[in-house]
Amino acid sequence: MSLNFFDKLSQDLIELLNDGDDYNVIIEVENKKKSFTAHSNVLKFRSSYFRRELENIQPNENNIKIIIKSCISAQIFNVILQYIYGGIVDLENCETRFIYDLMLAADEFELDELTNKLETLLIETKSSWLKTHFSFIYHFIFSRKDFKKLKNFCNDIIVKYPNLIFDSNDFTSLKESALISLIKRNDLQIEEIKIWDYVIKWGIAQTSTLPTNLDDWTKENFLTLKATLQQCLPHIRYFHLSGIEVLDKIKPYKRILDKQLWNDIDQHLIAPERPISLVTELPTRSEKSFSAIISEEHAAEISTWIDRKTTAYTLTNIPYKFELILRGTQDGFAPQTFWDICHGHACTVVLVKVKGTDEIIGGYNPLTWDKNTDGKWIETKDSFIFSLKNGDIQNSILSRVKTTQLAVLNRSKNDQIKGGPYFADFWMYSGKSDFTLNDCCRSFHWYCEKPIRSLSSSYFSIINYEVFKIVRKTI
Repeated sequence: MSLNFFDKLSQDLIELLNDGDDYNVIIEVENKKKSFTAHSNVLKFRSSYFRRELENIQPNENNIKIIIKSCISAQIFNVILQYIYGGIVDLENCETRFIYDLMLAADEFELDELTNKLETLLIETKSSWLKTHFSFIYHFIFSRKDFKKLKNFCNDIIVKYPNLIFDSNDFTSLKESALISLIKRNDLQIEEIKIWDYVIKWGIAQTSTLPTNLDDWTKENFLTLKATLQQCLPHIRYFHLSGIEVLDKIKPYKRILDKQLWNDIDQHLIAPERPISLVTELPTRSEKSFSAIISEEHAAEISTWIDRKTTAYTLTNIPYKFELILRGTQDGFAPQTFWDICHGHACTVVLVKVKGTDEIIGGYNPLTWDKNTDGKWIETKDSFIFSLKNGDIQNSILSRVKTTQLAVLNRSKNDQIKGGPYFADFWMYSGKSDFTLNDCCRSFHWYCEKPIRSLSSSYFSIINYEVFKIVRKTI
């Protein structure tokens, strides 16, 4: 048995911070206009950044170590200290730009927990602000090594609207890592030859010594450009270009390509049916992924569970198509929408992205959703709920229904206003008739084999959900 008293501990540590006695560190911020006192033991055990700083600073005559952080505002650093000591961050009435700047400061001080929370908060609740300041944010976050979620958020936008970056005035100042993260995407919605043009434009801009006229280029000039683009060139889909595109656009720069690659391109134009010598050929860029929540690997795993296979399906032998019926971000999050759209559909998978975490949970209903009942449980042994491996979630969890007569509930008409799909141990519900607005969705452990969530609270809200009809492929 464990008794936890974190609230009192947090309060006491905040009082220690505010007491002003026995401090041995002073942090000067905002061009030395404001200073804060702190305690080295607290700082170094809460932040690896402060641990390194304190180890490299000699104390003054009063045995005080002084850290200068001129570019940090006093308001932001005060919040940082409140978090370090008490684990509390009050964002009430804070502007979005302040939250963004706080995230950057938390990253600088290597406060990973706070950084990740703020990053998730911005994406899930401040997406409109991020889109309004898109170019500024995009260029900056790719100058940092972290912020994987924000980078993915931005790239998910750019693949649909590539002109936001490729046609911007500061495109050539883009970091190499940002450019590569884009051109490697299979869902980048832009003509392949245009990607080549942009890559060449970017590469030339990185070297001011290259002649303006291509006819004046020497062998050394081509080698210089090849070195600049060595990480970018492997991501071009050369074998999906037309003959005219290769002759007009690629051939003038063939000296920046490896000799074998150019020979393969040349051969492909003459005899496209003949195998090329390269070990791997990049796939054609598709317009969009089939799902905004799961991957093909997840689809293979769910298919394996549906068929009760002991050997997992691979990407090449998935026997089902996942046909999208409903997507929250397209069709809305009102519970009644689920019943109106999914009524009459059988063999469906409901997928949910949980707010504030990396969790993907869901359920499979082999029977028919029916909105015209007064509330009726339907019996089946083939229904199951699950959570999928994703982000920090290391392993997927499958939980088949045990109490088969309570496998799936078709809600009554009156209940459909607030209640969505209902599996034995997992339901979607909202008192505000919007699944994203309150923590009323729930998973529990009553009628299935095992719980699918390990979090202490069984209630949660969502940021998106999808419903797919599972249709067996025809040979």
